[in-house]
Amino acid sequence: MNSGPIDKSRLPSRHVTEGPERAPHRSYLYAMGLSEAEIHQPLVGVATCWNEAAPCNISLNRQAQSVKMGVKAATGTPREFTTITVTDGIAMGHEGMRSSLVSREAIADSVELTMRGHCYDALVGLAGCDKSLPGMMMAMVRLNVPSVFLYGGSILPGRFEGKDVTVQDVFEAVGEHQAGKLTSEDLHRLEAVACPSAGACGGQFTANTMASVSEAIGLALFQSAGAPAPYESRDAFAEASGAAVMNLIKLNIRARDIVTREALENAARIVACTGGSTNAGLHLPAIAHEAGIDFTLEDVCDIFRETPYFVDLKPGGQYVAKDLFDVGGIPVVMKELDKRGLLHRNCMTVSGRTIGEEVDRVTGEADGKVIYPIENPISETGGVVGLKGNLAPTGAIVKVAGMTPDQLVFTGPARVFECEEDAFAAVQNRTYKEGDVLVIRNEGPAGGPGMREMLATTAALSGQGMGKKVALITDGRFSGATRGFCVGHVGPEAAHGGPIALVKDGDMITLNAETGEISVDVSDEEMAKRKAEWKGPRETIYANGALWKYAQQVGATHLGAVTHPGAKAEKHVYMDL
Repeated sequence: MNSGPIDKSRLPSRHVTEGPERAPHRSYLYAMGLSEAEIHQPLVGVATCWNEAAPCNISLNRQAQSVKMGVKAATGTPREFTTITVTDGIAMGHEGMRSSLVSREAIADSVELTMRGHCYDALVGLAGCDKSLPGMMMAMVRLNVPSVFLYGGSILPGRFEGKDVTVQDVFEAVGEHQAGKLTSEDLHRLEAVACPSAGACGGQFTANTMASVSEAIGLALFQSAGAPAPYESRDAFAEASGAAVMNLIKLNIRARDIVTREALENAARIVACTGGSTNAGLHLPAIAHEAGIDFTLEDVCDIFRETPYFVDLKPGGQYVAKDLFDVGGIPVVMKELDKRGLLHRNCMTVSGRTIGEEVDRVTGEADGKVIYPIENPISETGGVVGLKGNLAPTGAIVKVAGMTPDQLVFTGPARVFECEEDAFAAVQNRTYKEGDVLVIRNEGPAGGPGMREMLATTAALSGQGMGKKVALITDGRFSGATRGFCVGHVGPEAAHGGPIALVKDGDMITLNAETGEISVDVSDEEMAKRKAEWKGPRETIYANGALWKYAQQVGATHLGAVTHPGAKAEKHVYMDL
């Protein structure tokens, strides 16, 4: 890395530290124990989503201290701050889930405001749970400052009756308990051991999916996402991340130099080949939006369609994040992609080296169990695919990892529910039939509001042994832990008058993950008649506050469900003010 002092004459922090007129500002910094030398060094924001809500975020505070050591060693001055996070595992299955996706915007906004208000020159962002990862990356790209992302790490797997378990098993056990297949005592024993440490959910759910994205897109150091949260090696990655951001300042490498169209395609490849969360189809377009890049759900799904699925991770597969780390992690996965020419090698990373240069440094090879060789994949089609048709004109998305070829096509009558609670009650009471296509509407970003995940419902179906005997579609979302033929992000959403708002019980719906079809066997004329008779969006109880505000501002799902015009509309660059 480059050495020597950094010229602050063009960095944002000069506005608060340089010149006689900034004496009052410097007095605040002296009050916190900073030396004169530290005041005149670059100021680096170290942002975490630390809280005591869940194990996902509990270790971020510790890792932030190591980041600060790395910044200090490279002659920078770290300034730690925190922002919110909403943990999906806690929010799941009730009204709290409406806050989850909204928190992504709140995280990005609050990091932006803190950075702007205090004129920090660079950002190291630490995040541990689902929406906090894309939210932090969105802030980096929006500000376009030298930035390094650091994942807090995954949880260690629990052990129950000789098997590795995750929180997904607990959600599914609820369905088994309701079906009389599991005693209350066994359910309690499972819940007590499923989550044995700090860290985010262990399967390739949304947190680990977006952590994988952080490496593939170039915003995180290679292998930094892999080590479980309790491992002391995380502290070494944290310190290295602090040093790396100082090098980016010296080289004037900013977030949008890293997050390009090609980098987004690399990120989508990682989601596909690992059988990652469908939520990536929402978050990658949102990150692209912050860079002024057109990269929609359809673009993401095009990448998914042509990328082999070769990493055997839960929920569709057998292994968890720790297992992937033990066999070399995401760098080995990227090395396999590179063997088939599926990586853009010239993309820059936060190490100052390109993706190609980083991949060439990887010595590990596919182990054949967790990571299959790309010439012998689990399937030639990605673990996540896009669907489109007269029921979802702007698209929908489904995770097919773990599904067998005979499960990729489903046709059945619609069983319509106006919200998740109604669907969950039907599942609990078994008032649905094998072969039904359960339709949950009014759960989109605006209509929910908040685009809730449906893990409680899908896990209950799986626990009842019905996960492969029915299908489910929604304008809401599914957890990365969801499995079965569960189609989310159906757009346009019901609140915007999309076709899902017009479906009636008994309408025959066809889902085909091989051809990418999602259709309802209703004529255009009949749909037009239903649209004319439609009485408008379902009224919600959220008439004020953050959820109301979000519902008024949020855009289309296939564009990332974002709430502002994005980089295409900007008239200044924060770093250059």
